[in-house]
Amino acid sequence: MIYSSSTTAVPEVGTVPRHVAIIMDGNGRWATKRFLPRVAGHVKGADAVRGIVETCLERGVEYLTLFAFSSENWRRPEEEVSMLMRLFVTMLEREVVKMHASDIRLKVVGDLSRFNGELQTLIANAERKTANNTRLTVSICANYGGRWDIMQAVNKMTAEAAANGQPAGHAYTEEQLAPHLAMAYAPEPDLFIRTGGEQRISNFLLWQLAYTELFFTETFWPDFNDECLDAAIASYQQRERRFGRTSAQLTEKTN
Repeated sequence: MIYSSSTTAVPEVGTVPRHVAIIMDGNGRWATKRFLPRVAGHVKGADAVRGIVETCLERGVEYLTLFAFSSENWRRPEEEVSMLMRLFVTMLEREVVKMHASDIRLKVVGDLSRFNGELQTLIANAERKTANNTRLTVSICANYGGRWDIMQAVNKMTAEAAANGQPAGHAYTEEQLAPHLAMAYAPEPDLFIRTGGEQRISNFLLWQLAYTELFFTETFWPDFNDECLDAAIASYQQRERRFGRTSAQLTEKTN
């Protein structure tokens, strides 16, 4: 299913956000504050992922998207990048069976060509195994960047148009681009959360966050738990989601 854009149609709004997207920031700083190696923060952060997935299931969230590794994270120290790759492999090996048993679909989004063969095979197998699950879709953004996403979608769109004999210089629409975006299978996020105190989007879902409600917290990701998610959802529930309309129009609609 291809979901409509919030700039071309007004989406349905529920009390519980249908799609939550999270930048899981602060693992390294969490560890440093405890005089631990940064790897300890990433391991603890993986535990936090399990808890938030379970909470999303309980709260009725349908889509959870987690920014695990950006296209810019390759700039980090080689030892840390290598450890993150090993942790990714371990998580896939250990968690996919549990996710499948809980009716969770797993998607891994990003330029996967840079990952080694073992990791690419694990990703493909995990996606295949969970493809028909419907209770919750968990998307892991790995080697992902919002600009990469838009450019790869543009390239696919223009290649498809050329193959169909469309003349050069054709004016394209959002509807033509949308099916080629990496997360075309999901509605746009209702709620974006960034942990760790930073207040930036950091090249995450640049197209998809056009009308998403933003929530920033000082809490480091390893400490982000069900109460923290509930606080973010409570903040979301206080927002007036107008999508370009006026408050008066919303009032008229509900009366």
